[in-house]
Amino acid sequence: MVLTPLCAAVLVAVGVYGASVPSAYVVAGNGALTLPAPLSAIAEAEHAATVRLLGVFPVKEVAVRQADDMQVVLGGDVFGMKLYTDGVLVVGLTDVDTENGNCNPAGEAGVCKGDLIHSVNGVTVTTMQEVAAIVEHSQGNVLDMVIERDGVTFNARFSPVLSVGEGRYKAGLWVRDSSAGIGTLTFYHPATGVFAGLGHPVCDADTGEILPISAGEAVAARVYSVDRGACGDAGSLCGGFAGRTFGTLRQNGKNGVYGTAKNWRDVSELIAVAPRQEVVTGAAKIRCTVDDNAPQWYDIEITKVRYAGDREDMHITVTDPDLLAITGGIVQGMSGSPIIQNGKLVGAVTHVLVDDPTKGYGIFAEDMLETAQSVSNEQLKEVS
Repeated sequence: MVLTPLCAAVLVAVGVYGASVPSAYVVAGNGALTLPAPLSAIAEAEHAATVRLLGVFPVKEVAVRQADDMQVVLGGDVFGMKLYTDGVLVVGLTDVDTENGNCNPAGEAGVCKGDLIHSVNGVTVTTMQEVAAIVEHSQGNVLDMVIERDGVTFNARFSPVLSVGEGRYKAGLWVRDSSAGIGTLTFYHPATGVFAGLGHPVCDADTGEILPISAGEAVAARVYSVDRGACGDAGSLCGGFAGRTFGTLRQNGKNGVYGTAKNWRDVSELIAVAPRQEVVTGAAKIRCTVDDNAPQWYDIEITKVRYAGDREDMHITVTDPDLLAITGGIVQGMSGSPIIQNGKLVGAVTHVLVDDPTKGYGIFAEDMLETAQSVSNEQLKEVS
């Protein structure tokens, strides 16, 4: 069978669009799904549609979700985070010097870097001081630790050993129970009282894994200076906490840090969150704080839009000469800076390319809003 040039061209176009069209769409309220030409969407069911090329050739079956309250208060403010781990995090293992040579009791029992210790001998532990006290007072007796790893809980049993150099019992563990830092708020959702920031998770500096939190505080912060980014050096906002706690952190996950707050500076000025299908390449702006003043607007370019779900939804380039002069581009602490295009919130800055600080990545605001709504739902379950 020989395909005509027209048929071949149509098949190629269907394949190209099929790879680039997302598998799910969000539409505001009771609105219909509209797509840029030459694509169109034909509703097949309440939550499904067929994307067609030129209104004729089927490209892809997609899910369609109706969403209300897609309006938020825009962020851009720098804020501080105090995060407390869900258990005590193992950040390292080290040998203990005993009279019989070096050994590592915890490691030999199967404890690994990145594990969470939830209890020791039936006693719940939440601080590294509690774990250290139990180990030191063990007199070498067997300890039974309840450990969590990758969502699986198990028991590790071992006996601490006496360190010759320090004269106390040790397990061979380095542990941590909290973390702190600054980032940028993306938005506040007044319909749920949930705020969102960073657009990416807070990861432990030693393990590189997402820091599991049981609780946390969102604190007012300020920027003192900027360590400019350069090729091979990401740079950073240099700042600190400014005292006032304004919210409670609820979640640290792949889409960022989320929490609840009752008081916000102003909830009267709202901006719509754009569904991902409305995000296009071209000019945009970010709103961020890079000094001790209020958030400012800076020009960027969205150079690529992706739907692969790999947290590189947008490729962005800083074009604003003022921001380039101050920061050199994107620096640490700017994560969460809202991205605005065509009068709507389309995303948030997440990462910088270390080899070129003028370039980086962003996450869709739609995904962050969906996570914010799930955080609110979880909170409602807790109080019901």
